[in-house]
Amino acid sequence: MAESLCVDALPFAHGFFTRRGGVSTGPFASLNCSLSSADDREAVLENRGLVADTLAVARGNLLGCTQVHGIDVVTIEAPWQAGCGPKADAMVTDRPGLALGVITADCAPVLFADADAGVAGAAHAGWRGAVGGVIEATIEAMLRLGARADRIVSAVGPCIGQASYEVGADLRDAVLRRAPADAGFFGPGTREERWQFDLAGYCAARLRAAGVARAAVTGVDTLAEEDRFFSHRRRVLAGGGPIGHQISVIVIG
Repeated sequence: MAESLCVDALPFAHGFFTRRGGVSTGPFASLNCSLSSADDREAVLENRGLVADTLAVARGNLLGCTQVHGIDVVTIEAPWQAGCGPKADAMVTDRPGLALGVITADCAPVLFADADAGVAGAAHAGWRGAVGGVIEATIEAMLRLGARADRIVSAVGPCIGQASYEVGADLRDAVLRRAPADAGFFGPGTREERWQFDLAGYCAARLRAAGVARAAVTGVDTLAEEDRFFSHRRRVLAGGGPIGHQISVIVIG
């Protein structure tokens, strides 16, 4: 069975899936859900099918966009063929049975739900998207479907932790240009002109500032748990090579 983490506060079926419980092998072992990876396509489709089965939704209704580290959001009304999603980094829907999936390997997956309005959302929040406003853009798209910010429950899933996320001046400068007070999300680095960035805490703060009812954080570090999560930074530190990605999903139903 595909392994996932859940957040009790989220009212809809969901899962922050790990790398465990799939059919892929080698560096993609085992629940690689990225159709853009070098993994065998049929294995990835089966992995995604296992995720859909775990959430009791039709396999063809597990949807994902072509993620580009931006802030565009699409409103989903009907499924599309696997791998043919639009270029965007977030999705929202008010249609039961459509499963919104985001792919990550250190970036933050953020899931959203307004149970009263029957509206769900999912966002891929790398640092560029988070700074650029993908979280707020997702909330705005949910409001257009009848949600209310003060009813939205959200959760930031497993992503690279602050202790693992050494960053340079380019990232820090981008964050501080928007809001100098966000310097508090940076800790001292181990090298000159390096800092440790709290991506999950930053996303949660942006959620709270947007007025959501709750912003939960799993607090799981993808780089630190090699047996459970794929990690882009881990691959970089190891000198490169192929990599898989985990998926996080939410579905109204």
